Amino acid sequence: QVQLVESGGGLVQAGGSLRLSCAPSGRTFRNYALGWFRQAPGKEREKVAAISWSGYSTYYADSVKGRFTISRDNAKNTVSLQMNSLKPEDTGVYYCAADPDTILVTTRPHAPRYWGQGTQVTVSS
Repeated sequence: QVQLVESGGGLVQAGGSLRLSCAPSGRTFRNYALGWFRQAPGKEREKVAAISWSGYSTYYADSVKGRFTISRDNAKNTVSLQMNSLKPEDTGVYYCAADPDTILVTTRPHAPRYWGQGTQVTVSS
């Protein structure tokens, strides 16, 4: 059974930092694009960042550019999201996602094939 397991969420004050990690299990995602989505209460799920299988291509939502950094370690089969200068509007459930199609690393809408269970990030003002 394929699983994406997120970790690293929590409560932080505005201006602080958090690092999310995702460790897929059940298969290797070395050739998959990986991404992070988030969903705030009452809002639709949105793509925050994504990275190609090689790591050479990345995508960031305008709202997080310059503050968030996505990275992957194919040897360890993990993907991380470093979040700095956090704002209250960054609050939400963050989901790790994986897809064999590199469309995930573009601005085009696409539903990833695999999802994690999500980890809560709360930024207090």
